[in-house]
Parts: sequence; C-alpha cells; structure tokens
Amino acid sequence: MSPNETTLRAPSQQIVLSVQNLTVCLPKNMERENAVENISFDMRKGEMLCIVGESGSGKSVTANAIMGLLPSSVRIAQGSIRFKGHDLASAGEDVMRSLRGRSVSIIFQDPLSALNPLMTVGQQVAEVMEAHRSGTSATRAKAVVDLLGEVGLPEPEVLRHQYPFQLSGGQRQRVMIAMALALEPDLLIADEPTTALDVTTQAQILALIRRLQREKNMSVMFITHDFGVVAEIADRVIVMEKGAMVEQGAVADVLGNPSHPYTKRLIAAVPHMIESETKAREDTPIVLEVQKLDKTYRPGIGFFSRSRIVHAVKQVSFEVRQGRTLGIVGESGSGKSSLGRVLLKLLDSDGGSILFDGKDIAALSDSEFRPMRPHIQMIFQDPFASLNPRQTIAKILTVGPMAHGLSASAKEARAKALQLLRLVGLDEGAYDRFPHEFSGGQRQRIGIARALMMDPKVLVADEAVSALDVSIQAQILDLLASIQKEMKIAMIFITHDLRVASRICDEILVMNRGEVVECGSPSQIFRSPRHPYTRQLISAIPGKAWVPAA
Repeated sequence: MSPNETTLRAPSQQIVLSVQNLTVCLPKNMERENAVENISFDMRKGEMLCIVGESGSGKSVTANAIMGLLPSSVRIAQGSIRFKGHDLASAGEDVMRSLRGRSVSIIFQDPLSALNPLMTVGQQVAEVMEAHRSGTSATRAKAVVDLLGEVGLPEPEVLRHQYPFQLSGGQRQRVMIAMALALEPDLLIADEPTTALDVTTQAQILALIRRLQREKNMSVMFITHDFGVVAEIADRVIVMEKGAMVEQGAVADVLGNPSHPYTKRLIAAVPHMIESETKAREDTPIVLEVQKLDKTYRPGIGFFSRSRIVHAVKQVSFEVRQGRTLGIVGESGSGKSSLGRVLLKLLDSDGGSILFDGKDIAALSDSEFRPMRPHIQMIFQDPFASLNPRQTIAKILTVGPMAHGLSASAKEARAKALQLLRLVGLDEGAYDRFPHEFSGGQRQRIGIARALMMDPKVLVADEAVSALDVSIQAQILDLLASIQKEMKIAMIFITHDLRVASRICDEILVMNRGEVVECGSPSQIFRSPRHPYTRQLISAIPGKAWVPAA
C-alpha cells in the first residue's frame, strides 16, 4: 500500500486521545533531563497513528505514560493526557486499572517476556476478561476460542491449552493481540510489535492489525523505527528525536516531503532494494567452499515423545571468494543460522564438506581445528548478549589473540586493539570501559573489532544489524563494506531482510526449510525471482511500493 492510498482512509474527527505539553522526567545523573519534553498531539477515532524514532527518542516512554506503566524512577513532570474524560497523567491506580484492557490496551514488543510462561495462552486471554468481570466462565471460554480464531491462529480450541513456549514468535504475538482486543478497546497501542519477526510474519501481523482496526473502527498508536511499516499502514506520522516531537503530519506529506533534518536522515538511512551486480574475477581465489552440507536435529526425544528428524541444513553447496560477500536469506527456521554455526564448527555437521583454503575442516576434531579457528570469525546478532559484561573492552579484544599466539605481547595486542577501535569508529577511551557503558550500535562495533583482532579470512555476520535502529544499521553496513574492501575478507552475511542483503552482498542465497531454493545476484533475485518462496519474501517487504526520495 502506498502513502497516498493510506490517506484515503479518513478517520472520523472525534478526538479519542489528547496529549498536551507532556514532559516526562528521567532520574538524576542521566544523559538528559527528560525522556519526553513538551509534546502535544491528538488521536482521532479510527486513526492509525505511527510514532517513529530511534532508541531513546521517547516513543515507548510516551506509550507507557498513557498506560500508566512508567517505572517508579520516571515521572510525569507536566502536561495532560485526556482520555474518556480522565486525565491519565494525574489519575490514580484505581482509575488506570479500570481503563487498562477495557478501554486502552497495549501490545508489547517481546511476547515471550510479556506472556506468563506458567499459564496456558487461553488462561491468559481469559484473565483479561475476568479482571474486568466480563461474562461468565462459560462465555469467557467461548470468547477465548473466538478471539484466537479471529487473530488467525490455527485450531484455537486446541491451541488455547498450550503454553507460550510451545508457540512460534508470530503465534505468540497473535495471542498478545487477542489479549489486547478481548474487551474491544477504543485505543490500541502497539509498541514495536513486529520488530523481532520475520518479514512474512511481520506482513501477516501488520495486515491483521490493519484489518481489525478497520472492522472495529479502533484508534491505533503504532510505535516503530521502520519507515517501511509506516508507509504500509499509517494515516498520520509523528517523528520523535531525543524526547522531542520534531515533525508530524499526514503520511504522504512526511514520507514524500519531510521538513526536519532528522526525518530526512532517518528516511535516507532506510535500506532499499539495490539491484547491483558485480562479478568476481575468475582468478579471485576461493576461500570457502561448501559441498552437500547436512545438519539434522532430533527434537522431541524423550519419555513422552516420539523422536523425529528435522533437516536444518540439507545438501547445501556454495563458494565464497576473497573480498566477496555471500548473503544467506530466509525466515526463522530456514536453517541459515544453523549453517553459520556449522561453518564455524560451533555445531557438528552430519555430512558434506567445508573446504577452507582447500582443507576439509568438517572432518577435523576440535583440537585439529583450533589453530584454524582464528581465520573464521563470527559477528553475533545480539550486541548486548555477545559481550561479557564483567570484562573491559581491553580484555574482550585482546584475550583471543593472546590465547592463540597472534600477538607476541600484551603491548602489541593493545596497540592492535586501539587501531581497530579507531577503524570501527570508536575513540581510544573505549578501551578501558565496560560493555554497559556503550549503546547497541557501539557494542556491535566492538563485536566487529573483536572478530577483526583475529585477522580472519572469513567473517560470518549472523543477523548483525537486525537489532539496530535504521540509521545505526546503515552505519554498520557501510563499516562492514569498507572493512571488507580494505582487508579483502570473504564475508557470509546472514539476514532475513532482502533489502539489507541487496545493499552489501555480491550474491544472495535463499534458504527455505534447510534447502537452498535460489541463488543469484541481487539484480536477478529482485528483478526476476524464480522460486515461489523468494517471490513470497519479496512481496512481504513492508512499504515495498514506497521508494525514499533521493
């Protein structure tokens, strides 16, 4: 759907929510005084309002202020939040408890942490109705089945007896939507509900929220950092930067003719399809060659379960040449991350060969592979979990080269670490600090520096930018491209985002259920995809009809 099409859905003029001069204070000794500063906006009935901004912009704080869910260390300093005759900024907990779920509901970003692991999903949906004394036990049970079916979950009568861990990420998010809609609220707040989802699941959730919003004429506040999502669903847009509202307007106006420099920077950083094609020279050496690689899992083996075999990687073959980037694209469960871990021998393969510099490393024992391990390094997806919080950056960067004898002395390791910190855009002051003192983008830069400390010939980047804001994502992609060009590293770039893959990859390999279904240049993949699964991935990209203005 294009921005112009979204403006045709004119919402009614009835104001459902009015936020005026809202300021939310942060605790002392923070980088800035206020999380949100003097923001004002109205929401109308039936409107889809998107609030866009990077981490720290204040968009989630705004949502939590409306819901009365701010932590005790954060408080509303001034302003009003008018909703159904109440000022939520000063309302007591009794008032908020009566409104939450019934009149205003929220869908959180991470359904796995938001759902109770000890209750079935049916019990959790019913709990919302029970808390507001809606219906009887029998009517609530029927309503749960109807709600689960309405949000597109299969076999709702069976599924309501399952626990959150038994469902996929997309299914858990649908349960969260069912809970939020249980009492048909006037206002639904969706806080980054699709950020952690694959592109096809994301498209399904966006279509579901849009359909339910139209059918029930709800007002929806959709918080996101993805302008593709904005182009897909929004009627109106608010752009926030460091707690301030820097721009607002109709989606066509903001996306087509942004007025604020920050909005322009965000839109310019949006990854879009780059149909490039660069052929490798025939004399470029092959660094890594994979032939008919297999990896199987046997989940469900236990006293109460039959054993079954899942082919995570099935007869996969490809090659990567020096200075080239191979993109591996697919949804969760496609086998791309398992493939990456097998290449690093973090998992054992069940067949096939991995030829590194002409030697089959798949057949090597751990002790035999250890001298070769520095040459194949990984950049992990989560920059928060992949760095040891108890170690300084100095130790994180130097312990590996020292252990493998790549640095003759601590002094030499330190000099190399400082050089790489500068290369990835960090100053020397980062050397003696701890991971918690850095932002997500800075931590990912440290992860890149750690991998480069080992002088690798192959770099495996496993969803290395998916957890980052769009502008930070663009910086990391540019950084990886420049490092590869300078050091002639062969790179395997694992992602679920075809737009990101097209920006950095020379060839793209598409995986589905462990198998390679298509392989080609970005130009071939996007202009004339041959496999139905590839066409499905491309069609699911949010806002694909919208091309950012140059």
